[in-house]
Amino acid sequence: MPEKIQLLPGVTLTCVPTGKFKTSCLSLNLIAQLSADTAAWNALLPRVLRRGTTRYENMDQLSAALDELYGAAITPVVRKIGECQCFGFYSEFADDDFLPAGERVLEKVADLLGELLLSPATRGGLLNREYVESEKKNLIDDIRAQLNDKTTYCVNRLTSLMCQSERYGIDKYGTEKAVESISPIKLTKYYHELLETVRIEIVYCGAARPERVRGAMERALAPLPRGAVSTFPVADVRIFPQEETVREFHEELDVNQGKLTMGFRMGPCMYTPNYAGMLVFNAVFGGDVTSKLFLNVRERLSLCYYASSAVNRTKGILLVYSGVEPAKFQQAYDEILAQLEAIRAGEISQWELTSAKRGTVNAILLSLDSLGGLEARYFESAVTDMLLTPEELCGLVDAVTAEDVSAIAKSVVLDAVHYLRGKDGGELAT
Repeated sequence: MPEKIQLLPGVTLTCVPTGKFKTSCLSLNLIAQLSADTAAWNALLPRVLRRGTTRYENMDQLSAALDELYGAAITPVVRKIGECQCFGFYSEFADDDFLPAGERVLEKVADLLGELLLSPATRGGLLNREYVESEKKNLIDDIRAQLNDKTTYCVNRLTSLMCQSERYGIDKYGTEKAVESISPIKLTKYYHELLETVRIEIVYCGAARPERVRGAMERALAPLPRGAVSTFPVADVRIFPQEETVREFHEELDVNQGKLTMGFRMGPCMYTPNYAGMLVFNAVFGGDVTSKLFLNVRERLSLCYYASSAVNRTKGILLVYSGVEPAKFQQAYDEILAQLEAIRAGEISQWELTSAKRGTVNAILLSLDSLGGLEARYFESAVTDMLLTPEELCGLVDAVTAEDVSAIAKSVVLDAVHYLRGKDGGELAT
């Protein structure tokens, strides 16, 4: 069973015991409230810190140090969970059982993570200007690159428009303009202020005993200054749309295939959320190859190139995304809502329910087959305080009934729709 350990005020370690991998992982995550003023700063900071420490002043020296740790890897990460922006480092390294006798890597990786966070490379007391300017360019490139995958772009675009009055609508990378405004002086000042107040979540997945991991991280973070730790809600769940009518957003780009993206609020079911029921509902609706959207909108009626749905149980949002010819926009739109209405009416066969539950359980278990998937699942649980283990969640999924699925469908309310088409009026985005 996972074990949660309080290391310092606002610093928590979650140890997930597993012996199924040859490697272990250790992530160190700073948890801040999403804000348009600081999103770019938080996204940039781990990239700059990863460039060097007082002991290893550049990437070459850091790479050499990691090579000596039998090919350990440390990468900067930025994630968004509800109204939280989560940023820091993710590391993977060899488990002791697969190293020469007497070799121990965990403590050295923990020390290096502590150095990256607390002893960065500086010039004249400021974060290295060369590193800051270089990583600003890289971050701007990543912001621009989001446009390359049009499905992801449309999902992000709809989310930002649908939730424009909520923190959730802020991009986890911030904006180009915000990145460009960051200077080494401002970033250094912000960095020192952040360390005193930010909440920190650490996740370890591997075979080491929790006491050993605790000792390693307590030593690594011993210099961490602690003040009054910032607290805020993880998610601002809006039960109903902010307007009485469905908001529509139209956009044209140089693309070859159209995109129709629909955003729903999960509605009153979020007062007492049935998370397992939401997952099964999503699988029945559009989250699986046996779903109504896939079998009817895509296969039977051929209204779109693909049609899928995804539910964000933390935020209480359901998204439907599809590739559609412009001439079939309205047909696809109507049919997607018709399939939702069918679920509301209880038109769920035993085969559909069984297939959805089996697909949901398989997806949960599949996420545990990689260290990254395992860490991501337990990290989300740590941030949101959803304390269900994957095994417990699978058990709840098995207990979901057709009536549960229908009740959730009746709760769902369409909020906003985003249309993307080519500038010539032809097909939409690829």
